[in-house]
Amino acid sequence: MQRSRPVKTVGSAQAYRTFLSELLSFGFVGVVGTLIMILGANLMRALLGGSPVTSVVVPTVVSTLASYLLNRFWVFRHRDSNGSGREVAIFFALNGVGLLIQVLCTGFTYYTLGLHGGVAYNAGLLAGVAFGAAFRYWSYKKWVFTPAAA
Repeated sequence: MQRSRPVKTVGSAQAYRTFLSELLSFGFVGVVGTLIMILGANLMRALLGGSPVTSVVVPTVVSTLASYLLNRFWVFRHRDSNGSGREVAIFFALNGVGLLIQVLCTGFTYYTLGLHGGVAYNAGLLAGVAFGAAFRYWSYKKWVFTPAAA
């Protein structure tokens, strides 16, 4: 006698599609934010002759604001928002933690492992971006863009 396999319910299939859609949309927003930061920093440095710090800080703030707006009104639009500054403050704080993760990965590669080449630098940077993005996605769902009230 053959046992029948449990069939996925419509609810779990819908939840999987929602998760996959959120994840892909979140990744796209991340790419857009990264492009804003990199292109903005290079444009400010080349065209305006700004300091390296200013050339990175200003585009990073613009990128974070764009990421918040895209995440709030596109990726997590189906989740609750109370319209207060709390959501924005937590979003920016969690982005700071994500940035710290990126810096720690890059610093670990450079200072701890002593790898100073371009390939090692970019590998550490990419690892930091991946770990930071994973943290951001998890933390946004947990603390910023909470599930809609039923």
